[in-house]
Amino acid sequence: MTLAIMQPYFFPYVGYFQLIHAADKFVFYDDVAFRKKGWIHRNKILVNGGEHIFTAPIKNASSFVPINQTLINRQLYDRWRTDFLKTLVMSYAKAPYYRAVYELVDGVLHEPHDTIATIGTASVVACCDYMGLKKELVLTADRYHNNELRSQERVLDICRQEGATTYVNAIGGKELYSVDDFAARGIDLKFIKTRLVSYDQFGGEFVPWLSIIDIMMFNEPERIIEMFGAYDFC
Repeated sequence: MTLAIMQPYFFPYVGYFQLIHAADKFVFYDDVAFRKKGWIHRNKILVNGGEHIFTAPIKNASSFVPINQTLINRQLYDRWRTDFLKTLVMSYAKAPYYRAVYELVDGVLHEPHDTIATIGTASVVACCDYMGLKKELVLTADRYHNNELRSQERVLDICRQEGATTYVNAIGGKELYSVDDFAARGIDLKFIKTRLVSYDQFGGEFVPWLSIIDIMMFNEPERIIEMFGAYDFC
């Protein structure tokens, strides 16, 4: 069984979904520390032919607080949601799959989320459902009970509990995880390197590595699933 583990990101980019695509089971790592300068609560969309960062408002962000306890800033959220949806209208109203994708994003944003973990998880699940990417998705906080472990040892323990024979991680994990340590536990460790796949964005110069929102606006679900397979193991 192939396992992948990643923090719940908010409408992440294609590489995130490639981990889901490569795995039999995907674990949302929702009870680890929030990273203030990371991409958990932000990503990029296309605005006026260039990349534009969107950021979900959170309250008292701290690297000492787990993701599933990092709260949405309710005082700012409603206004931010309205402005973000308006930006999608202005940027993508003429995109071929605009209506369906706008309704998907609008649906996620109008759910009653309290934390960045719940809204991030909801965004990923909604996208998987829309594209027909059918995988088992679970939360670390719900099942493993091994918070006393850290870093690689916790990942290895999750692999043990799930009976995983292969663990896939993003290419950045090469600095964190040891192939030899995983092999010693009978687990094949693989890293995914995403290939660049371009698509038409209103006929302009292609802007890569944007949120899955951008990909869905311009491509049908079947084509997106093909993009999810555009990676190499290394």
